[in-house]
Amino acid sequence: MTDCIFCKIISGEIPSAVIYEDDEFKAILDRFPANQGHVLILPKKHIKNIFEMDEETAGNLFKLAVKISKQMKETLNLTDMNVIQNNGENSGQTIFHFHLHLIPRYKDDDVNVSWKCLDLTNEEIEKMRKIITKEK
Repeated sequence: MTDCIFCKIISGEIPSAVIYEDDEFKAILDRFPANQGHVLILPKKHIKNIFEMDEETAGNLFKLAVKISKQMKETLNLTDMNVIQNNGENSGQTIFHFHLHLIPRYKDDDVNVSWKCLDLTNEEIEKMRKIITKEK
């Protein structure tokens, strides 16, 4: 995609701080991080979101996320981590090239990743389970 900023980063047209690269993925430090050490994992193939991703790529992506997360924990002495991925405008996706965020967390940091929880009844939960599983 000629107008995709992540495709331009992957091709080297836009410079980035690369922490990992292979034939399938490039992992970079986020230019506008939520916290120090915030990493983005980008598939080299332009994939808009999780709905367009095949299962093999998804599996390889998560294996890489585990590897990089462990390396970050060791080298950054972080206590915790958020792994975040948004799909579509209503979810907060602003760049429509799949990317997985690895956000280091430290005690008393200022990062806020939260939402208002719903208080559903057991019946509402069961109804949703049936919808998702296509059970009658």
